[in-house]
Amino acid sequence: MEKLKKMINERGEVKEGNVLKVDCFLNHQLDVEFLYEMGEELYRLFKDEGITKILTIEVSGIAIAAMAALFFKVPVVFAKKCESLNLDDDIYSGQVISYTKQKKYDIKISKRYLNEGDKLLIIDDFLAEGNAMECLIDVAKQSGAEVKGIGIVIEKGFQPGGKKIREAGYNLKSLAVVEDMKDGKIIFRDNN
Repeated sequence: MEKLKKMINERGEVKEGNVLKVDCFLNHQLDVEFLYEMGEELYRLFKDEGITKILTIEVSGIAIAAMAALFFKVPVVFAKKCESLNLDDDIYSGQVISYTKQKKYDIKISKRYLNEGDKLLIIDDFLAEGNAMECLIDVAKQSGAEVKGIGIVIEKGFQPGGKKIREAGYNLKSLAVVEDMKDGKIIFRDNN
């Protein structure tokens, strides 16, 4: 998605430790009109997969998942990272290691919202090491749902997550793949 690449180049910042900061439009302050366009593009990429639900993880995946859900006309289910008194006791769970926060999270999803027979599109803002994605895939397997596609806004192609997910046979599409970040310059992969 050329517009996304342009936004990353113009508004993104490369930080120490291969961190790409795009919080001015994607995951702190939200450019809702642009998120809507990305949701439309994810719909274009996965519209023939029979999607019945979109699965994501809080917090940063929710906005883009919600925009895509407007086009698919399906609900969004998101894995919770924090304890909540109103979360059901009957849950699917897993553990995620956040690349940017260097912290482990236990995630939980009520069994009421993921079921055998669901055809899932998993969406997230970033894919780097692949820990969150592997955990969401595992939760989908626990539920008996089928993962029909994985949509990522920004994939760090120089980290192993995308390769692992594709080699496992999943239909992974990223709106932008960053091939390298050197001296503050972002280099994109031409084909994802």
